[in-house]
Amino acid sequence: MNTGKEKYNLITILGPTATGKTGLAAHLAAKIEGEVISGDSRQVYRGMDIGTGKDYIDYFVNGVEIPSHLVDIEDPGKHYNVYRFQTDFGRVFEEIRMRGKFPVLCGGSGLYLEAVLKDYRLIQVPPNRELRKELEGKSLEELSEILRKMKSSLHNKTDIETDRRAIRAIEIELYYRENPESETGESEINSLNIGVKVDRDVRRQRISGRLKQRLEEGMVEEVQKLLDSGLTPDQLIYYGLEYKYLTLYLTGELTYQEMYDKLEIAIHQFAKRQMTWFRGMEKRGTKIHWIDGQLEMEEKVGKILDLYHS
Repeated sequence: MNTGKEKYNLITILGPTATGKTGLAAHLAAKIEGEVISGDSRQVYRGMDIGTGKDYIDYFVNGVEIPSHLVDIEDPGKHYNVYRFQTDFGRVFEEIRMRGKFPVLCGGSGLYLEAVLKDYRLIQVPPNRELRKELEGKSLEELSEILRKMKSSLHNKTDIETDRRAIRAIEIELYYRENPESETGESEINSLNIGVKVDRDVRRQRISGRLKQRLEEGMVEEVQKLLDSGLTPDQLIYYGLEYKYLTLYLTGELTYQEMYDKLEIAIHQFAKRQMTWFRGMEKRGTKIHWIDGQLEMEEKVGKILDLYHS
């Protein structure tokens, strides 16, 4: 590991779903005496394991568990957000560095990653009871149209998956308009950003294969257990993708085959949106070094270390 003044104080591993980011981050961390910080917006929730892709085995390298952070830190049913992530990341980042270890940020939630890398000055958005009362009773279509008029584009389509999410998105957008904040431009983060990509057809095969595997591993039972614990269908649908479609299946609104087909399509679309976000990050000034996710692990780690030391 480098000593003295370092060019980088963080390495970020990003990319769309099913590209092997977590395993790569763990193997890299093992080489540089590092610890992994998860940058996934749903892996923060306890008990939401299979559906969010918490592949704990990926954190073991040569039989040794690599320390990981910001996984399993919130109860399901709660609303974790980018403001809390930025705050939690800052705390964990400093703790890792104080221990003399090197932080490796890993994830696919573009907004979360960009908030850290660009040091967005975020503020906690309080509930607007008056606005909520005003929007109550409007259809999801009406709410979506209001949000579209407020935002130039809807990068995060999960904002309009449910009435509650759409109302919250409008609430946040209105708050930021009335309380404008911007980037600080004084970020203490200097990250080497590594994007992991695979051929589109390979990515599609991986997504489909992983969906089948997770269903076999008990993803339906996981969602049923969450419902049995007292969470409402709406609370689970809020989290989108697996939790949305499996909940609709378990409540009888979709057949198993309908659930499977719709979920598979939704995950493919989600991966495309992730890549769109990362390309947008590049246009907004974030330098990303892309590597082939199909290379052998040792070669991928070697390429990152070459970039780190160059």
